[in-house]
Amino acid sequence: MQPISLETLLANAGKEIGASPWRTVTQHMIDLFGDATDDHQFIHCDPERAARETPFGGTIAHGFLTLSLLSTLAFETLPPIEKAKMGVNHGFDQVRFLAPVKTGSRIRARFVLADVKARPSGWVQMTQDVTIEIEGSAKPALTARWLTLTFVEPEAQDA
Repeated sequence: MQPISLETLLANAGKEIGASPWRTVTQHMIDLFGDATDDHQFIHCDPERAARETPFGGTIAHGFLTLSLLSTLAFETLPPIEKAKMGVNHGFDQVRFLAPVKTGSRIRARFVLADVKARPSGWVQMTQDVTIEIEGSAKPALTARWLTLTFVEPEAQDA
């Protein structure tokens, strides 16, 4: 993916800047997330019990698994900024889990660049309104207002 200039990024504030490819959420992913977070609640990790005892018909992804996939979905979708040295999460102003992601479902993320602030220090703060859609569902899995920081090498000043 070709990097974009900071000027192009600034010009795209308020616009949708991309939709990720679809990604299948598998039971293996859910189990690994459960192991990593020590969250083995049956609605996530026991397909037979979840089929019997929940209205979902089987297991569902952890909400935080779905949220954590934003990083890779963004990496697959959004062009890097020219001269960027690194990027970090800065946090969320809002996260809402709206619909469960059933095991085997396909999800994708849509990114709207709500705001961009280029600081003289070289840090660029981006605020993105993100929606994770579930294929075939009218209701999204989640919506979030995501803040990230990217360090962009400052232009050299003429002496």
